[in-house]
Amino acid sequence: MGGRMLEGRVALVTGGSRGIGRAIAERLGRDGAVVAVAFARDQAAAGEVVERIGENGGRAFALRAELGRHGDAAALWAAFDAEVQRHSLRAGVDIIVNNAGIGRSSDLASLTEEEFDEVFAVNVRAPFFIVQQGLGRLRDDGRIINISSGAARLAMPEISAYGSSKGALDTFTLNLAKQLGPRGITANSVAPGIVDTDLNAGWLRGDADAAAHAASLHALGRVGQPEDIADVVAFLASDDARWVTGRVIDATGGAGL
Repeated sequence: MGGRMLEGRVALVTGGSRGIGRAIAERLGRDGAVVAVAFARDQAAAGEVVERIGENGGRAFALRAELGRHGDAAALWAAFDAEVQRHSLRAGVDIIVNNAGIGRSSDLASLTEEEFDEVFAVNVRAPFFIVQQGLGRLRDDGRIINISSGAARLAMPEISAYGSSKGALDTFTLNLAKQLGPRGITANSVAPGIVDTDLNAGWLRGDADAAAHAASLHALGRVGQPEDIADVVAFLASDDARWVTGRVIDATGGAGL
């Protein structure tokens, strides 16, 4: 797969200003999609992603989307519609990538109700209502790609709420595939393992022993890079993946084998 296979399509990437989301946004932009880079707080970082996509010959725009509260999906789509109109684009969307999420949680003994609610609000409720309220905008033969986690299939009691939220997201994906299949819309999850992002920088990049241990957990002998995940998402977004739906694509590099 290569070239500009997504030419003429519009993609929404939540959490697109950094880490995995940034890599996804930049890759979809290189493949020809017009990319809506949704961000929660860091407008400057989102602007950098938009600029980088433009430098690579693509088109993109940023929109603020702070998730985890009631009304977040409606606010996101209102901002999306306004930007689509401002950029004189055809109304609607072809690719929805639910990437934004809270990456960790406390263990069972110390998890508070407030933390539990926040994790599920961002990781499950937001994608659910983004899709629900986006269905009228999502064109036939479109793509829904939810960023899950290897933690959904591995027992990791220290982050059980996080893993549980990603398990719920995978079940949501399965149901979307069944419901939207008649429209030619595919729905899949991508499950990364440990990825070298700014979110993990504190423990992964600053401790050689921790980094070596993390690498040893993967059959391929290293931790993931954001681009490793973005390339899988790009495949699922393309016509090449037209016959893949309702699946959780393991992108952990063989973690836990």
